[in-house]
Amino acid sequence: MEAMAAPRKYPDEVRDRAIRLVRDLVDSPDDAMTVTGACRRVGEQLGINTDTLRNWVKQVLVDDGERPGVPTGDRARLIALERENRELRRANAILKTASAFFAAELDRPQPR
Repeated sequence: MEAMAAPRKYPDEVRDRAIRLVRDLVDSPDDAMTVTGACRRVGEQLGINTDTLRNWVKQVLVDDGERPGVPTGDRARLIALERENRELRRANAILKTASAFFAAELDRPQPR
């Protein structure tokens, strides 16, 4: 059974706009601003939590290859593979238990 993702609080358009504004402030030669400072300013203007906005920006930088880390697509694939691995381990444990049970049954003398 797959868990449902929580509904997004912010529409993608708002998120993309906020990220673009932060990146513009950081890249602007006029305002030598840090990512945190830019997130604070843009977050106050748009009503978005500073830490939430900073996490969005950091993930975009990872996805764009500008910062080390696991890109979003790879993260989803890794989560799916880990889930599959858990399921396979569970199935393997069940098969080992069943195999031991049936092997013991075969070793018993059968009544005629």
